[in-house]
Amino acid sequence: MKRPTRRSFLRTVAAAPAGIAAFTARDVHAATKLRDAMACTAAGKEVTWDKAPCRYCGTGCGVEVGVADVDGKKRVVQVRGDQKSPVNQGLLCAKGYHLPGFLYGEDRLLYPQRRHKDGTLERISWDAAIDLIASKYKEALEKHGPESVGVYGSGQWTIFDGYAALKWVKGGMRSNNIDPNARLCMASAVMGFVTTFQSDEPMGCYADFEAGDDFVLWGNNMAEMHPVLFSRILENKRKNPGVRIIDLSTRRTPTTEYADMYIEFQPGSDLAIANGILNLLVKNEKVDQRFVRENCVFKRGIEDLEKIGYGCSADQSEKYTFTDSVTDSSYEDFVAFVAEYTPEKVEEISGVSPEQLKALAEVYGDRNRGTVSLWCMGVNQHTRGTWMNNLLNDLHLVTGKIGRPGANPFSLTGQPSACGTAREVGTLSNRLPADMVVMNEAHRRKAEEIWHLEAGTINPKPGYHTVDMWRAFARGDVKCMWVNTTNPMVTLPNVARVDYEPGQDDRFLVVSDIYPTPTTDVADLILPSAAWVEAEGMFGNSERRTQHWHKMVDPPGESKEDAWQFVEVARRMGYARLFPWSGDWHKPMFEEYRSFTLGLGKDLASYEQLEQSRGMVWPVVDGKETLYRYAAGIDPYVKKDKGVHFYKAKAYGEKAAVFLRPYHPPAEVPDATYDFWLCTGRVLEHWHTGSMTRRVKELHQAVPEAYVELNPADAMRLGIKNGERVRLVSRRGSLELPCVVDGRGRPPRGSVFVPFFDESKLINRLTLDAMDNISKEPDYKKCAVRVERI
Repeated sequence: MKRPTRRSFLRTVAAAPAGIAAFTARDVHAATKLRDAMACTAAGKEVTWDKAPCRYCGTGCGVEVGVADVDGKKRVVQVRGDQKSPVNQGLLCAKGYHLPGFLYGEDRLLYPQRRHKDGTLERISWDAAIDLIASKYKEALEKHGPESVGVYGSGQWTIFDGYAALKWVKGGMRSNNIDPNARLCMASAVMGFVTTFQSDEPMGCYADFEAGDDFVLWGNNMAEMHPVLFSRILENKRKNPGVRIIDLSTRRTPTTEYADMYIEFQPGSDLAIANGILNLLVKNEKVDQRFVRENCVFKRGIEDLEKIGYGCSADQSEKYTFTDSVTDSSYEDFVAFVAEYTPEKVEEISGVSPEQLKALAEVYGDRNRGTVSLWCMGVNQHTRGTWMNNLLNDLHLVTGKIGRPGANPFSLTGQPSACGTAREVGTLSNRLPADMVVMNEAHRRKAEEIWHLEAGTINPKPGYHTVDMWRAFARGDVKCMWVNTTNPMVTLPNVARVDYEPGQDDRFLVVSDIYPTPTTDVADLILPSAAWVEAEGMFGNSERRTQHWHKMVDPPGESKEDAWQFVEVARRMGYARLFPWSGDWHKPMFEEYRSFTLGLGKDLASYEQLEQSRGMVWPVVDGKETLYRYAAGIDPYVKKDKGVHFYKAKAYGEKAAVFLRPYHPPAEVPDATYDFWLCTGRVLEHWHTGSMTRRVKELHQAVPEAYVELNPADAMRLGIKNGERVRLVSRRGSLELPCVVDGRGRPPRGSVFVPFFDESKLINRLTLDAMDNISKEPDYKKCAVRVERI
């Protein structure tokens, strides 16, 4: 088979809609409430342009947004890739080229609506809506205390949105029940970095894609999920034919077609593979002993499966609060530990042959080549996701391939500000800005000083993480929940467990969004939000780049910025002191937030710098960004003359921790009754639950509905033909879907794949709510189902 060229790849991922449709080979049918992506054109009109990051994934592509007057209103009429952006240098993917369309679906939410007990919706004023939220939250606080209120946010929040919510919840209501949907996608990467380096986020940057020699993709379909970044790797390979791409995956994907080596493994067995590589690095004397002595310590945590569990009991009262206990280890312990993962044992667990394992060890062990490890949901959405993140960091630490161009572990993110808002602002149940945590008294006191609060105001007890918060809401322990910029009734695992019927008891659900969704369908109060360039904003992307954009057009109807909604409710509840600014508060709010980061190696650029630039990579010191953290001569916080210095890891003596982490089996595996693995994920054309992209005609036409991928041999055995409908059944639910045999993704025998973008086909009614023991991130990649012919 002829290997696809970069040119053909870009035609696929960034071409006109007709090209996308040809790629997917799907029939087109009309979408409910779908209008043309843009009913207007810019022909003969004056178009003004301004910069912004893309609204979709965590890549953070720069776009130029074209605005024109249409029927007396300014509207976004065009976008183009920003050639000045160091992220994408003018290239966009299929979703990016169709950005304007998501703003102008005919069913945009336009005004606040209150649901009555009979299910009918009543239009109300913003003043009434704010009064209602304030009264409900105040009542819950007075009757049940801070644990009875919650906010469920998003990695799609702007920095302003997240900071306003955080300050209101933790500084006003004294609750820590705020968590983002990033808990469902990036929490394991967070805890992997925090446990290894005692500081979150990668040390590398996107320049690694030009500097690296070998790119090892761990369960990451980068060609579809991060196509612009993948194109940078392909361009590197075009210029330097010796560049290699290694695709480790549980199914063949479009990424596989560009790989020099494809290694298929059993779901959940990546822990064994990583330990097997570490074993061969030791045996083949490829460990950089000098680097390890100077820069590493060895640690291990609780390893007993019975003590750890999986957090997925059917008991509705369950709270999964397992806490790891870390102890010192040694290099000698490490050698003995990984020695158990022989090539033969790894093959037995994973299906990866000894020859493939040796090839991987050679890639990581070659000191003359730079190696970049890349991963996303395959590693993170894992019952031992933090452990797997630790092991990927281990591979780079023991070989010294870290903190320099082209040699780093790099976690890719799925949402536009999962890093900048969820992780950096700290909108998680245990965190504060700049890697601070509520359990630390000094951290709480710093936040109280910046927020001008009395000492002891911030609650030291972590709140509910996402899965436990929704379980608490389902059983009535949390009385008030505000969902903002996310769609949990589609995305939560085992979602039937948290079904909600509005108006039936004393619980109250507020949902802010831009379109009707299954989550607004069950809301007691629906609030219309401004979207993207309808309000000023900032995002932070995967490479630590903070990007700013101006408000460019007015939102439709009475829609309001999400940050404004939080600020106004806080003021109505009596917390006006938290938001003392009058007029346009964006700049003073950001500068207050920025003050948390200065002097800590997390330094953000100033408002003016971000306003004038295409984003800057923190830490930004003396106006200069830092592309590589911990690197001598690059990171201003490193005082060494050469090498690396893990200065954030104070508890480890300013060294990084090499963790010993064993293989544990998945929480659920196929058996005689449920004999297939189910994996869920995304497709190129749609983003998350499709509430935006499915309202863009061209993207919807390309992939109009969800489907199940089936291996041809399984299809033949079951008597199922391509396009026929099948029923998937798990221990939790069932779902009917059209079948795709030998499509763009090709699962192995005994495995199926379903994308989750289609809100009419809720695959998360089948998934298991098992979760990582440390990050509490659910595992969407592994559960057992059976396939029934209809």
